[in-house]
Amino acid sequence: MRAAHIRWGLLLTGLVLALPAHADLSRRRSDVVEVVQKVSPAVVYIGTEQEVESRFRGRPRSPLEEFFGQGMAQPETRQRITGLGSGAIIDASGIIVTNDHVIRGASAIHVVLADGRTFDAEVVGSDANNDLAVLKVNAKEPLPTAKLGTSSDLMIGETVVAIGSPFGLSKTVTAGVVSATGRTFRADDRVYNDFLQTDAAINPGNSGGPLLNVDGEIIGINTAIYANGQGIGFAIPADKVRRIVEELTRFGKVRPAWVGMDTADLREQVAARLGWDRTYGVIVTNVDPDSPAAQAGVQRGDVVTELGGSRIQDAEDFDSRVRGYPARSVFPLVLFRAGASRTVQVTPVEFPARLLETLAWEKLGLRVKESKGGMAITSVRPGSAASEIGLEPGDVLLRMNNQPVSTGDTFREALLTARRGRSVLLLVRRGRYGYHLTLPFEGQRL
Repeated sequence: MRAAHIRWGLLLTGLVLALPAHADLSRRRSDVVEVVQKVSPAVVYIGTEQEVESRFRGRPRSPLEEFFGQGMAQPETRQRITGLGSGAIIDASGIIVTNDHVIRGASAIHVVLADGRTFDAEVVGSDANNDLAVLKVNAKEPLPTAKLGTSSDLMIGETVVAIGSPFGLSKTVTAGVVSATGRTFRADDRVYNDFLQTDAAINPGNSGGPLLNVDGEIIGINTAIYANGQGIGFAIPADKVRRIVEELTRFGKVRPAWVGMDTADLREQVAARLGWDRTYGVIVTNVDPDSPAAQAGVQRGDVVTELGGSRIQDAEDFDSRVRGYPARSVFPLVLFRAGASRTVQVTPVEFPARLLETLAWEKLGLRVKESKGGMAITSVRPGSAASEIGLEPGDVLLRMNNQPVSTGDTFREALLTARRGRSVLLLVRRGRYGYHLTLPFEGQRL
């Protein structure tokens, strides 16, 4: 009997030893686990619907039918397209930040919370240039939030966590490190500037979700617009997010800002003559009197080396970086002059209305006035690109970079946006016909 008790005791001991040890979870509670448990309730799934027109195609039309516009009728149909993305609640009243490309063109937006509740969302404001949008949902009680942190003190190699809904798989968590800051890349015919780079997996559906530090603070908004890299993800830094979100929340759009200085790429010979021996930076070619740049002390011939704490690579980089600062948002500019560096504070302002006509004349070579359906050209500057292309008084501008310009206000908005580019696409009406023309912009004025 004693031997039997011993055998049963050994058997029970073996069973106990074989059981998994769940008693102490603290050993497994990493920083990533704590971040996920803390912030997940504030991360949302965003579903969108968009209706587009399509044509039902019957038999192919013959070349003659194509030429004369005849042949089998092609009735229009409406097709519903759905999209998906992620977002983060940053205010308990229901304010959500996400990417512009997640909600662009949507006719309906639905937000699903981590606890399963679903809300219809309205767009407070969006900005394609910075790929950010602000949504609002109406809930009966305060919603869980994530804190918007800072990105200015990020360290390369520090741990980050991404939460979102890649490919519709909600509540997906990936972890990695900050791989780089201040990244610039091109996607969808647009230049994206001053992004964070991470090796945390970011895929379609992650767009708009938060990138978090180990304190659970949002240090970036993830974007999946760059699909050419494996193990390379990008996020909009929190400092830029804060500036743009404040602008969108207050005004519904980012107000075009003006600095009042022209820059150009820095050639090696010019840099050597100025004593600048680095491979980055741009040279200031003009400063408008009484402009924010002039008031900050910027001078023609200065080399701009840094903006907002990051190096400037070329004039396009400088242009894109300035675009991330709305009117009245101060940014530091590091200048090299006479062998020494100095830092000045620049405060961009809204573009002065008095300069609009001058801008159109100098950059487009045109003077215009409101007309039926567009802006009628009243004068063309001799020797300008507009004159060489053949634009004439009486022609009517209908669109600028695909933006309608039917009134003075819409023309101003389109021109202020287009002024940062190297060229502008115009839709011009002459008589009964419309023509698309690409007009080079003459110089850069920010």
